[in-house]
Amino acid sequence: MTSRHIQPIDTGRPARLPPRWFIRLFWMLHRGVTRVTGGRVGLWRSKRGKWGTMRLHTIGRRSGRARPVILGYFEDGPNLVTLAMNGWADPEPAWWLNLQGHPDVTVDLPGGHRQVRGRVAEGAERERLWERWREIDNNIDANAALRTRDTAVVVLEPREVVEL
Repeated sequence: MTSRHIQPIDTGRPARLPPRWFIRLFWMLHRGVTRVTGGRVGLWRSKRGKWGTMRLHTIGRRSGRARPVILGYFEDGPNLVTLAMNGWADPEPAWWLNLQGHPDVTVDLPGGHRQVRGRVAEGAERERLWERWREIDNNIDANAALRTRDTAVVVLEPREVVEL
């Protein structure tokens, strides 16, 4: 079952997003502040009922170069959960395409780094995690309906790093 097949929560208002240029500008500024401050500003932990922000470092699927991106997330046990939503625009976000090509990545969180492996949540796990996002954002279904494709729920699982 996908997000388009889930009965939306009626908030009484249609999905309205800021213009695409504003969303892109906001995230560019956020990335810049986070980079300049070394993550002291711009990254925050998720809390009960609130998402946090992390910096995900993917490897470009074609270039092979490091590609950092700031994403919202919440914690699900030892895992981090995010959405491949591209500001609710239709195309898949580049970081998600990169993660599919190179799933072993690093995330920066307040207080340190974590080595993780990314994968898509499916079936009952996806439904459970989507419901958790609903608890954080009651407009998630309306926003997801703006896309013609399903929004992937991405799970970042801790991985053991073997040092040589």
